Amino acid sequence: MGKLLIKFMLSALLTYGLAKVLPNVRLDGVSSAALLVIVMGLLNATVKPVLKIIGFPITVLTLGLFLLIINVIIVKLADFLMTSFAVTGFVSTLIFSLALSLVTTVVDMVVD
Repeated sequence: MGKLLIKFMLSALLTYGLAKVLPNVRLDGVSSAALLVIVMGLLNATVKPVLKIIGFPITVLTLGLFLLIINVIIVKLADFLMTSFAVTGFVSTLIFSLALSLVTTVVDMVVD
């Protein structure tokens, strides 16, 4: 339980840092970042598997690059669901999605 809390807190802080560093990304505060981490986790657990199944043929044809588009869709859904988080532009959303995936992977490797 302690590792899960540490992962959550680190992910929220680093997500807030990403929002401050990257252009066209607005996040109102650390509490909004914590809420974003929760929303993204729920979307990744519920919507992302459905999108992967639906987009499987396109994913195969693009040699996996369509998974980046699925990540962009998940971030834009979080943007739609939250008023305290906004990302404008496809490229900014893609960069934020890639950076967030990288940060989450690093947090998982460090904490585990």
